[in-house]
Amino acid sequence: MTERTSLTRKAGLERLAAFLREDAADYVAMRNTDRGPDARPTTSTLSPFLRRRLLDEREVVAAARAKLGERGAEKFVSEVFWRTYFKGYLETHPGIWSDCLALARAGHDRLYAEPGLRRAYAAATDGRTGINCFDAWARELVETNWLHNHTRMWFASIWIFTLRLPWALGADFFMRHLLDGDPASNTLSWRWVAGLHTRGKHYVARAENIRRYTDGRFDPKGLDENPASLEEDRTPAEVPLPAADKAPGGEVALLLHLDDLTVETLPLDGVGRVAGLLVHAEGAADRVKAADREALDDGLKRAAARFGCPVVALEDGWAADLPVVTPWAPGGPSAAALPSDCLRVRRPWDEVAWPRATRGYSRLRSAIPDVLDTCGVP
Repeated sequence: MTERTSLTRKAGLERLAAFLREDAADYVAMRNTDRGPDARPTTSTLSPFLRRRLLDEREVVAAARAKLGERGAEKFVSEVFWRTYFKGYLETHPGIWSDCLALARAGHDRLYAEPGLRRAYAAATDGRTGINCFDAWARELVETNWLHNHTRMWFASIWIFTLRLPWALGADFFMRHLLDGDPASNTLSWRWVAGLHTRGKHYVARAENIRRYTDGRFDPKGLDENPASLEEDRTPAEVPLPAADKAPGGEVALLLHLDDLTVETLPLDGVGRVAGLLVHAEGAADRVKAADREALDDGLKRAAARFGCPVVALEDGWAADLPVVTPWAPGGPSAAALPSDCLRVRRPWDEVAWPRATRGYSRLRSAIPDVLDTCGVP
């Protein structure tokens, strides 16, 4: 990521075009390699835009297949679908998100009560553990609000299995600092590393793997490379996917939020006014908050231009008796803050894919052709 990445739809489209033009051919071979924060990215770096749906998954997948062909785009498309999978899984296992928040709060309470844990947590988040790669990554995260995807797995594994820190505090640390911090992807990735998402299947950071995929920049010592996976007392309950509302015909009041800002493809006949709901992750870093504000402002401006309507402040009476419609907000800060009387409309992509994301990823992966066909992706 650059020092100051603009979080607008225009910037996202430009980044998508640049990735497909310049970097996509090397994606499969290089995507696991982290060359460091000053080197050219080896991943698409589209996730801050996808997290806020300044770009939506359908258009990104369609662009990749158009440029690279079906086979050439296969691995990249599969990685995009991991984001869809995590969202669908969390929607049908909502207790995971509430449990993670509760565990993080309990973890912060423990920091006040347990001096040893407090010192270990401070050393980890400040980059003072003595594990050279981990310390560099902790500082990189705080300074740039970004980490390579493979590095996030190594970091989480070392946090959980070598430093023996509570996993939910690590997930909370990421959510506070990552520009692309997403409740579903972040929470479920930490649980997967810990061995909680797929029971008994955990991810172990190994020194040889880190040396190889950082081009020898790090040679970590003292890692626990033979840990047992974490366990939990109960299996998260699955619930039916909540039903979406149907957008009414005629003019509506549109309420935008940080989980879906691609207003160009919302299935609405007309919008009389638009307002924005700005809710950050708890304790979000200043740069993350600034990116959220920029993204929401961009969405509001584009909505006003598309529908020829005013942007109004979100306050009592803002909708002026029009029915309030909002894009579906998956579990997270925005969903928790939405007014109860909103009509929540869901995109066809989510409607088709999320019911296939209730177990392991393989079920959704095998259904990718069906999802693309249903959503009209050539």
